[in-house]
Amino acid sequence: MKKLLLLILTAVFAVSLFSQELLLESENVITTIKIDAAIGPIAIKQIKDAIKRSEKLNAEALIIQLNTPGGGLEATWDIVQLILASNVPVVVYVSPPGARAASAGVFITYAAHIAAMAPQTNIGSAHPVGMGGSQIDSTMGEKVTNDAVAKIKTLANKRGRNINWAEEAVRKSVSVTEFEAQDSLIINYIALDLDSLIAQINQDTVDLITGPCIINTENPKIIFMKSGFSNSILEIISDPNVAYILMAIGMLGIYFELSTPGAILPGVIGGISLILALFSFQALPINFAGVLLLIIAMIMFLLEIKIASHGILGGGGVIALLLGSMMLVNDAEFPYKGISLSVIIPTVIVFSAFFFLAAYLSLKAHKRKVATGDAGLVGEKGVSKTAIGPGGGKVFVHGEHWSAKSESPIEPNQKIRVEAVEGMELKVSKLDE
Repeated sequence: MKKLLLLILTAVFAVSLFSQELLLESENVITTIKIDAAIGPIAIKQIKDAIKRSEKLNAEALIIQLNTPGGGLEATWDIVQLILASNVPVVVYVSPPGARAASAGVFITYAAHIAAMAPQTNIGSAHPVGMGGSQIDSTMGEKVTNDAVAKIKTLANKRGRNINWAEEAVRKSVSVTEFEAQDSLIINYIALDLDSLIAQINQDTVDLITGPCIINTENPKIIFMKSGFSNSILEIISDPNVAYILMAIGMLGIYFELSTPGAILPGVIGGISLILALFSFQALPINFAGVLLLIIAMIMFLLEIKIASHGILGGGGVIALLLGSMMLVNDAEFPYKGISLSVIIPTVIVFSAFFFLAAYLSLKAHKRKVATGDAGLVGEKGVSKTAIGPGGGKVFVHGEHWSAKSESPIEPNQKIRVEAVEGMELKVSKLDE
């Protein structure tokens, strides 16, 4: 009975999927995805997944709703290659109103089979930048700029767009509005909304790698593609600020576990945080000089606890931690999304305060009087239980009864002080009131 029920459910599920595929095949499918962030590894994955799904659905077009301040050059070239190799027409739509396609966004827009913009949007400012948005040195800057110019001129020639403006956008960082872009043949359409764009591109012919393709958008079935759960998690933890915080938590957790073996919880939290941080760093352009400085900072903090350097090692650790944090993400490839100072400074302060406090407590513990063993008994006070003299007697010290002797006579029930420990016998003296 259970097998029969399972077969029926499987059949129903298969028929449901088959009917959905038939329904989609009978309609003009338009897929769309939103890219509303700096161009980086996450955007690559989103666009790659969107193109694959669009090809599987045999979509008439994939519309990328773009709003970006720019991003890494390598990530930009990867996305351009994905669009050029797509078997589905790719439409880049700079939207919503107020959005922009700056820097990397210009190359992505030029690579698209069809380019459109919403009202009150702009496009341009594609000049390559260096660390933190600064200018690259003249020789390297000229090489990078010439390479970018060659790429965008190739795209402009292939898509029939304005070549001269494209070169100026890279060399001089010029930017234009949607109306100027349409008049200058930078884009194909100005669309008030997604429905307006879909209506305008109907029956347009584009060149795919497989040959000419006519887009049919009559009675379209629009599929809004969202990031999956894994992409959403990756997008959150790949934020440099989140990755940096995870790394800090991981370092603290591992330190606690090593300093107090058996605590378990700090080690578990620290290990998980470090793994997530390393996973995040895989999706970010990490500067290894920054990583090295962070490792040196941790070593200095640990040595400060073990060695009395009077704060020299701790101070060096603070400087290394601050510099390493600021250099951790390579801004040359990720200029719009580095680690914020509002995250770095509190983290450095917390780390510094913690390790200096740990160093202070460690130093204080080293100076504290020994409380165990023979040395721990010297100086302790107690009470004589019997008469004590050179021949010996009994005393009560540290919660224990001991055999004791004294150079001068001591009466019973007198307060005494331990002067020395000789084997299993104490040498005591009478404690003056």
